[in-house]
Amino acid sequence: MPRIRILPDILANKIAAGEVVERPAAVVKELLENALDAQSSRIAIEIENGGRSLIQVADNGTGMGHDDALLALERFATSKLRTDADLGAIRTLGFRGEALPSIAAVSKLSLVTREQGAGSGVQIQVEAGKIVRVTETGAPRGTLVRVARLFYNIPARRKFLKTINTEMGHIADTVNGMALGWPRVHFTLTHNARTIKQWPRATDGAERAADVLGQADRGGLVPIDARSGQARLCGWAAPAHIARNTSRGAFFFVNGRRVRDRVIQHGLFEGFHGRLMKGRFPLAVLFLTLPFDQVDVNVHPTKHEVRFADPQRVHDLVRDGVTQALAGAERRLWGRGRDDAMAPANKTGVAEPAAGYAPRPAPPTGARSARVVENRPAHPPPAQKTLWRADRFAGLTVIGQFRGTYIICQDGDDLILIDQHAAHERIVFEALGRQGGRPESQRLLLPETLELGFAEARVLEQLVDELAALGLEIEPFGGTTFAVKAVPALLGGTDAAGLVRGLAESCAEIGLNAGLDKIMTSCRMVMACHTAVRANQRLADTEVRRLLEALDRCENPSHCPHGRPTWTRWTLRDLEKAFGRRE
Repeated sequence: MPRIRILPDILANKIAAGEVVERPAAVVKELLENALDAQSSRIAIEIENGGRSLIQVADNGTGMGHDDALLALERFATSKLRTDADLGAIRTLGFRGEALPSIAAVSKLSLVTREQGAGSGVQIQVEAGKIVRVTETGAPRGTLVRVARLFYNIPARRKFLKTINTEMGHIADTVNGMALGWPRVHFTLTHNARTIKQWPRATDGAERAADVLGQADRGGLVPIDARSGQARLCGWAAPAHIARNTSRGAFFFVNGRRVRDRVIQHGLFEGFHGRLMKGRFPLAVLFLTLPFDQVDVNVHPTKHEVRFADPQRVHDLVRDGVTQALAGAERRLWGRGRDDAMAPANKTGVAEPAAGYAPRPAPPTGARSARVVENRPAHPPPAQKTLWRADRFAGLTVIGQFRGTYIICQDGDDLILIDQHAAHERIVFEALGRQGGRPESQRLLLPETLELGFAEARVLEQLVDELAALGLEIEPFGGTTFAVKAVPALLGGTDAAGLVRGLAESCAEIGLNAGLDKIMTSCRMVMACHTAVRANQRLADTEVRRLLEALDRCENPSHCPHGRPTWTRWTLRDLEKAFGRRE
């Protein structure tokens, strides 16, 4: 007797259900995709007991006739594929033909549908995958699917469902994501006969994005629009200061399909690089549109994952599009308090101190002297690279220092506070990364030696030449010992051994597999942090002025390399409200 047998249809459907129907939220997702493919403009989702008792999705889409409704309950029956070529260029959200029969195999399902022009509709009732009744019925155009007693015939699966509130939370997240991707569709979600939320039809996607992101109002969202060949990226991101502790605030759509994709996610994080502190994640809604044959959506039964024909191009498009959008938003933010906010960056030289600037007395002679980097490249960058007008910071009226940490400035009617350590970190970081040849080195009178751990020593050995290109000369001195012979001139006076130890530890933590660019960026960050002026450090007036002038020449003066803001603005209106002078 043969040991290999063809599975009965009902068992095959249950296996498919195990792949497609993970929990009630998965049922909602599949039914919503079908409703959107049917060109619906209104979709109502009704839930009872977190989806355990009932999941109902009603739409006003194209609907189905009698025969199509019966075929829709068969496995691998679909109206969305005709040939092999169709499978390589999927244009719809659903296409497998597994969702309805898989759901019907593990529930008591009722399907009511009527297509345009039909005098009546059809109602089909299914229990555990078997059709028990087919009747003619009156119905509006569209489709209504009722899924009752999910997993009633698979007690083990039902037992693993979470609490009602947990399952309802997953359902709400699913509808939220769908509503975000389809702003022209009106969604309504109810639970136990109580309306949880409505998403009215929005002609402007920014309205829906602001509604879903929650923490960012529409005016605060940064629009994104970029192209690369036939690929286009658009969407919105919240400013860097509005961030979350998890990545759940990032939503990605590929040709209208919500996906979880590491390529897009990494591109987004790279776009925010240097603007977010460690452990913080951006809020963003990104829509990627590209030719259908350039993306494979047939990767996973739940269709959450995709595969790109050219993932590097997608990654770079996302990274560059987000970076450019954020940089533009920061320029506009700086100029809100001034009429000349968008003045072209074509001035040369440095403005004289603004009227009203009175130098402070020099600090006590015992105070530590700050090394404020001039940050003048040997070859000035091309004009289009300049992000800020030449005197944006240097033109501020300097009022003084607060607690030896914050530089207090006036910009018209606004108050500007600058974090001197974060600002100087940015200046040194960019100075170390300037093109145009190896930076000038300052040789040490006597080489400094240091002993490293095994892992740190092995990594540092591999980076000796790259660090020399930054002006840091290091030689192996036997075993895990190294000698530091020179440091970049702009880091002169620093603790050379401590600096190299910090570099080695940071690089060992990242690992050489991270790629040379990422490793060298980390090295520049360590060097900048190690050298920058500290908090509680008094600066002379000339040092403050040089710092502001150097900050003007930075490409991203708004954030330190770790992502902390370098400055903040308090408008006159903010101050007057704080003192009760204004409502």
